Amino acid sequence: MIQPVDRAPYVRPDVAAFLAYLNNAPGPKLHELEPAAARQLIDAMRPLADAEPDTLALIRDLTVPGPAGALPARLYDARERREPGPLVLFFHGGGFVVGGLYSHEPFCTRAAALLDLPILVIDYRLAPEHPWPAAPDDCEAAARWAASATAVLERGVTSLVLAGDSAGATLAIVTAMALRDRPAAAPVIAQMPIYPAVDLRERAWASVTQFGAGHMLTIESMNWFTEQYRPDPLAVRGSPLLGDHHLMPPTLLLTAGLDPLRDQGRAYAAALIEAGVPVIFREAVGNIHGFINFAKGIPSSVGDIAGALAALRPMIAEAEANRVMAEAARTL
Repeated sequence: MIQPVDRAPYVRPDVAAFLAYLNNAPGPKLHELEPAAARQLIDAMRPLADAEPDTLALIRDLTVPGPAGALPARLYDARERREPGPLVLFFHGGGFVVGGLYSHEPFCTRAAALLDLPILVIDYRLAPEHPWPAAPDDCEAAARWAASATAVLERGVTSLVLAGDSAGATLAIVTAMALRDRPAAAPVIAQMPIYPAVDLRERAWASVTQFGAGHMLTIESMNWFTEQYRPDPLAVRGSPLLGDHHLMPPTLLLTAGLDPLRDQGRAYAAALIEAGVPVIFREAVGNIHGFINFAKGIPSSVGDIAGALAALRPMIAEAEANRVMAEAARTL
């Protein structure tokens, strides 16, 4: 009998070099810091790890009404003016504890340019000051506002595309579920979760065992995030994999091959496909969690980002065309 070969996972050379730098850097790790210091560390990493933001025709700060007060937000657009069309709503990652408008600006400017669509980034409330469900409450409220905020945004919003990375990907999925069940003024026509956490129950995911140490996102940091966020792991808004996936929007799901969350992303893609949802699944083989913020530290990430956005653009165009045809049919 031929015995299976136990192959080590492929690690890209630039990923290996970046991990060596991170793992040998002096000082405390993220999970050993207080939240305020952890946020400062994440912001300090941006010039070292990420590329400079793209130059756009429009970058405008604004506020969005939230359930507990105004939320900071930022609008990115490669064009100063445009005809009514889809709006991308982006929720940043950071374990529900760190990250914000600054940490994700390079990726968001890149996405606005490559998609040729306006992107509105929401700076939702963070834990531990604002534990679960503050973040999903904020994101749902922001999405409902954006769906009808034509005058404030100075753009006609015909539909929404929900996107996010890591914790933000979880929030994008949860928000898409909420707007599916109780529609907003404009429909959600697509979603793009990037390495999402979709199951916060204690489960023995193989990728957690395999990549939970030495691959940027660690078991210790994941536990620390959960301790700060304090979600209900059995609630759908905590673990959206447990929810009903029928009639979810067309989805582009992006994972990383060396990510502890990899298998959760794969499981979510499978659940969507089982429910009949159109899915494009892409995995950045040999790359790590967080790579959309590492365009400088991991140069090959630029190709992963560009490839995913290139696949998302026609998905959005098709979904928007289907929305227009369905609307026209209803008026006949």
